[in-house]
Amino acid sequence: MIKIGEVVEGKISMNASGSAYLVSSDLPRDIYIHKTNTNRALHLDTVKIKVVKGQGREFEGVVTEIVNRFRDEFVGVIQISQKHAFFIPDSNKMPIDMFIPLSKLNGAIDGQKVIAKLTEWKSNAKNPNGIILKVLGEAGDNDVEIHAILHEYDLPYDFEPDIIAEAEAIDSEITASDIASRKDMRNVLTFTIDPVDAKDFDDALSVEWVDGKLQVGVHIADVSEYLRPDTDLDKEAYRRGTSVYLVDRVVPMLPERLSNGLCSLRPHEDKLCFSAIFTLDQNGSIIEEWFGRTIINSDHRFTYEGAQEIIEGKLDVEISKEIKDAVLALDSYAKKIRRKRLGEGSITFDKQEIRFKLDENNKPIDLIFKVMKDSNQLIEEFMLLANKRVAHLLNENGYPVVNRVHEEPDQEKLGLLKQFIKQFGYDIKINTPQEITKSLNKLLEDVKGKVEENIVSNLVLRSMKKAAYSMKNIGHYGLGFEDYAHFTSPIRRYPDVMVHRLLARYLEAKPAPKMDKLESRCTYLSERERKAQKAERDSIKYMQTIYMSERIGNVYQGIITSVTEYGIFVEIIENKCEGLIKLSEIGGDTYNVDMKNYRVIGLNTGKVIRLGDEVLISVVSVDIEKKNINFSIIN
Repeated sequence: MIKIGEVVEGKISMNASGSAYLVSSDLPRDIYIHKTNTNRALHLDTVKIKVVKGQGREFEGVVTEIVNRFRDEFVGVIQISQKHAFFIPDSNKMPIDMFIPLSKLNGAIDGQKVIAKLTEWKSNAKNPNGIILKVLGEAGDNDVEIHAILHEYDLPYDFEPDIIAEAEAIDSEITASDIASRKDMRNVLTFTIDPVDAKDFDDALSVEWVDGKLQVGVHIADVSEYLRPDTDLDKEAYRRGTSVYLVDRVVPMLPERLSNGLCSLRPHEDKLCFSAIFTLDQNGSIIEEWFGRTIINSDHRFTYEGAQEIIEGKLDVEISKEIKDAVLALDSYAKKIRRKRLGEGSITFDKQEIRFKLDENNKPIDLIFKVMKDSNQLIEEFMLLANKRVAHLLNENGYPVVNRVHEEPDQEKLGLLKQFIKQFGYDIKINTPQEITKSLNKLLEDVKGKVEENIVSNLVLRSMKKAAYSMKNIGHYGLGFEDYAHFTSPIRRYPDVMVHRLLARYLEAKPAPKMDKLESRCTYLSERERKAQKAERDSIKYMQTIYMSERIGNVYQGIITSVTEYGIFVEIIENKCEGLIKLSEIGGDTYNVDMKNYRVIGLNTGKVIRLGDEVLISVVSVDIEKKNINFSIIN
């Protein structure tokens, strides 16, 4: 229960208008803070607020104390005049410019992209003071803008020379003793299926019929064989936590010698793996399973498109009948496993992913939407199976494991989702976990191919908690699994490396490591994952703004995807680019925001514009540096 006069501590979440919300797990809902009451607090700062009576709201907050600054370094553009300079931050979450003394420019030139540090913000000053720490380069240059995104989320880019040297010094020879200590599967039919532009192949599948039963091997690159604990290389991999997949490049967790070389399961090369081998009955249920270290030699490298052609019956004369039959068998069993998984409470998100066609200068010239096909789902099912069974093995035997956990959805958010989708003629049941899962799957199936598909899918995602890493196993709600871990991508995710090491210790009957150290690592790696995801989204937004900058004045059909205090966001149906229509620029009336019901209402006409409405918009302007697209609504 929130009371007027109460002092509450939490994190501040700021929006582009300068207003904010206090977010705290101790509160039943977030508390709105007007921009005049933020008292120099910035996005994600830990603050104390006093609860006051709201203007049009039951409660609002006034910041009384900044307990801890979340950050003091920011990326943006420097603007220099004869007498002073101002730093203009890129992020919409930083709605205030920073004053920079001319003596603290560190060689920056007007208009350059820079990193600035906030040094002081006096109580009577409108703007904080700062200094320039680093010049990134010319604003608008593609490499500079991508590096700016990485800096924004504290994500490293290049490896230091000593790290590269350490990777280069690793012995690549596979010795006779290496082979003798592993299950030799080099004579078993094995292949990889990956995106067409992939270079790091961290998983392969093998197919063998034993006594009339299908035996599937899920073979994962044995990164832990080369990445030894407590080396500088290992510490750097942990610091990064994950590879970062931006639109025009990958920032890898491991140096290229490992990621694309030693560990990559390239065809016709002996490779060291950590494997899960399953013997399946005709229904796709597990009869036997085995886990351990192996050596493989992949017979073929498929792209998803190539594997899909086989599944669809478009025969490729260069592929042997044996391999074609193996792909078809895996597809058939994957579909059985998938049907069973969905029937047992797994929620399926087949959300459209944007891909860009780039020219030689990495400029986007077209947008492509990735569609999940059978070949993608084939790999997904066997990776999920391996992840699930490794976690089950360790949890069942009381051994530590880095669980991939996912809490049940928030009931209040589900209630809002239920209320919203009624306007499209849909409904969900939210009384029990089983009802929720069944209803959400039906909803996601029903909206497929409809105009509202993307917005409904996004709202379902927003109603969910975020998945994370933890030593405490609470299960994975979205997948409907009691046990789940990440085991299948150690080239690009450090938690998978940890799981490999824990599994190896268990199989070798070694004592378990201390849990407290592992839990703190889980917390850190969850945060690194979230930062990488934000950077990936920003790189997509950056490319969308470049793409739309050449389409100013164009008219598109859109759908309203978000309602904020300062305007409405609209997603263009044709290309999924999202832009803002400022509240003050909606013509014909003065509009007030009704946040509770996701709508704006005309003060004089009573006209309602709500989340999910289709509208005709025109592209008014694009700010590439701030990654903003502005629309106007056409009545």
